[in-house]
Amino acid sequence: MLGEYGMKSGYSMHFLTEVFSKAGRLVLVSLVASLLAAPAHVHAKGPDTLANLADQVIDAVVNISASTNAPAEEQRSVPMPQLPPGSPFQDFFEEFLGPKGENGQKAPQRRSSSLGSGFVIDASGIIVTNNHVIGDADEITVIFTDGRKLKAEIVGKDPKVDLAVLRVKPDKPLKAVKFGDSDKARIGDWVMAIGNPFGLGGSVSAGIVSARNRDISDQSYGQYIQTDAAINKGNSGGPLFNMDGDVIGINTAILSPSGGSIGIGFAVPSDMARKVVEQLIAYGETRRGWLGVRIQPVDENIAESLGLGESRGALIAGVDDKGPSKPAGIVAGDVIIRFDGRDIKESRDLPRIVGQTAVGKEVDVVVIREGKEKSLRVTLGRLEDGEKLAQQGNGAPTPEAPVVKKALGLELSSMTDEVRKRYSIKETVKGVVVTKVDPDSAAGEKRIAAGDVITEVQQEAVQTPDALVKRIAALKKEGKKSALFLVSSAQGDMRFVALPLE
Repeated sequence: MLGEYGMKSGYSMHFLTEVFSKAGRLVLVSLVASLLAAPAHVHAKGPDTLANLADQVIDAVVNISASTNAPAEEQRSVPMPQLPPGSPFQDFFEEFLGPKGENGQKAPQRRSSSLGSGFVIDASGIIVTNNHVIGDADEITVIFTDGRKLKAEIVGKDPKVDLAVLRVKPDKPLKAVKFGDSDKARIGDWVMAIGNPFGLGGSVSAGIVSARNRDISDQSYGQYIQTDAAINKGNSGGPLFNMDGDVIGINTAILSPSGGSIGIGFAVPSDMARKVVEQLIAYGETRRGWLGVRIQPVDENIAESLGLGESRGALIAGVDDKGPSKPAGIVAGDVIIRFDGRDIKESRDLPRIVGQTAVGKEVDVVVIREGKEKSLRVTLGRLEDGEKLAQQGNGAPTPEAPVVKKALGLELSSMTDEVRKRYSIKETVKGVVVTKVDPDSAAGEKRIAAGDVITEVQQEAVQTPDALVKRIAALKKEGKKSALFLVSSAQGDMRFVALPLE
């Protein structure tokens, strides 16, 4: 046995015999022990136990039961059958479908419940969970590990990041946990989740940080932590702990074709959650910064047409007339590459960074305009106020004789009353109307469609097909290989499209 191990570990039997004969049994035993110990370290599989960590934090994790009155039409999918008076089946159907209301049908409402998780962050009774756990509930019950049940009130909710803050009134201080620094979490770090999956409260699961900065929300206000710790239905709102017992994430979503855990779960990072929670506690609502622009990604073609050198920044597709960007001088076609001293590497970075910036703060915004950097000062508004502003249009179309031209696989028409009516183009939209698209052209591949309106070519406004064709010819003479088109939908939604000029 000793010889077999010696050969595998690179030591010959002759060498071991020499050691034994010269140094004695003690040296040999020490040598073998060190050889056997080395592989154990190499193949270590994480912490020996998580029991101490679980004991330390589990009492701060709670189960949440949220209930609401469900409308009659949501109570069942099978209507109450019409039965003759005194029918022996009356009691049978009422048992399964519910008692009759005044009109002979089922009573108008019943209680609908959902289960989730949460955790205490303040011993006085402040609890964090997911917004989707409580929804529009009119009664929320928090259940603690010792079996206590306390009614909770909603302090504030944030649907964008899916967070909510609750308050209970305990008769003694609660066990609380604190937020950690999610920015320090590395891919491969061990984490532990505790929650209420499928109503099984106090369930502990463990795994690692699988990835960081996952973009799973169309709101673009969050970059989530991905973990392989088991997260299932009912875990929502529960904490994701690091090995120090600090909360570095709030479990909020899973990716699963089956509805159960397949090892891909997502948590709101604590660095982002902390700021939202602080605002909800202080104001009962969020107060995010607002720039008042519509943006789109910068792809390679757009980067080339604007002379950016590489794909970066956020391209401004439109500016809100009532937003803070317009008086600051930001215009459509600008590419924001830096905001408040932070680089904007991708378009999705901008909403997240702006949203985390204080309302009313005056910030430096660096844009690229006509190939040159330009610095502007913007005083941020409040996103929630901006969302309440009604979209108002002004101006009127300028009718002209219909003119049709062809260029780059597009058939182009001037804006007339008839064309505007045909494609239901809003009165506020002006430019050159696309009436036909060659599906095999670059324009067709970029999903330009009949009814779209081209308002600018390479950041120069165009109002007629003639002007558009002349602009293309001029750009070709300048040696441009592609041009940036500002395209509006019939309803006024703007986007930039880079088209080759060949």
